[in-house]
Formats: sequence, structure tokens, C-alpha cells
Amino acid sequence: MQDKETVSQGADTSESKAKEMSGEELDKLIRRHVYASMAIGLVPIPLVDFAGVTVVQMNLLRVLAKRYNVPFSKDIVKTILSSLIGGAVPAAASAPLAASLSKLIPGIGTTAGVIAMPLIGGATTYAVGKVFAQHFASGGTFLTFDPQKVKAYYNEMFKEGKQVAADMGK
Repeated sequence: MQDKETVSQGADTSESKAKEMSGEELDKLIRRHVYASMAIGLVPIPLVDFAGVTVVQMNLLRVLAKRYNVPFSKDIVKTILSSLIGGAVPAAASAPLAASLSKLIPGIGTTAGVIAMPLIGGATTYAVGKVFAQHFASGGTFLTFDPQKVKAYYNEMFKEGKQVAADMGK
């Protein structure tokens, strides 16, 4: 009977950690990473900004995974991010890459890219954070993540993230 109570207490601890990540703490964590993505988006070198935002998003997922006691694998996370932002949501995925590549065009392209990339990088980071916080809070792991199942929620959070990033940039 003692063993069952110990196991039960262990489950309660996991649930309380998940509860800790809801609300203000989760919001602060995601916002810090949104700020970092927006700052990296200002880098005027095409694709460096895109790669930098990806690193910020991987760090966000590493921190979230640790908070929710989910095993983290850099290789698995890279693949998941590509699937979520790339394959699962082509319209949203093309925006960060297009914003980054627009910096190749002298003058107006550089200006447009430096204006667009912080907003788009922040929005994608916000959406990634919200999607995985929800997934982990419901008991999911990286291995059980299905980008197709969260496509609509990701798009909704991406739109919300654009507004959050715009407000943060003011």
C-alpha cells in the first residue's frame, strides 16, 4: 500500500508542476523567448536570423520539457519544429523564411525584412510555446506529438502571437 501512495504522490507532483506552468509563469517564459526571437529577427543577415529564431524556439521547448518532466532530444525537436512550422502549416512557415530572404534585396528588401522578421519570429515563437505548453500539460511528449492535430490551434496562436509581438515591439 505504501508503494501505491508513493506512486500517487509522484503523479501529484507532476500535476502540480504542470499547474505551475499555467498562467503567469508560462506567459513570462514564452514572452522572454518571444523577445529573444524578435531581437534576433533584427539581424540584417538573411538566414542567420531564421536560424537564430529556431535556436530560441528549441531553447523554449527545452525549458518547457524540463518543467513538465518530458525527455528532450535535440534531434527529435528539430524534426518536430520543421514539421510544425514547415510541413503542417505552409503559409505560416513561408513567412519567416520569406522575411529573412527579403533581406537579400538591397535597400527596400533589407528594410522590409528587418521590419517583418521580428514580428514573424516573435509570432512563431509564441505559437510554438502555446502549442507545446498545451500538449505537455495534457500529458503529451515529443514522441506523441502530431503536428496535424494541432494545425488549427497553431494557426490561431500564430495570429494571436502577431498581435502580442506587435504590442511588445511598441
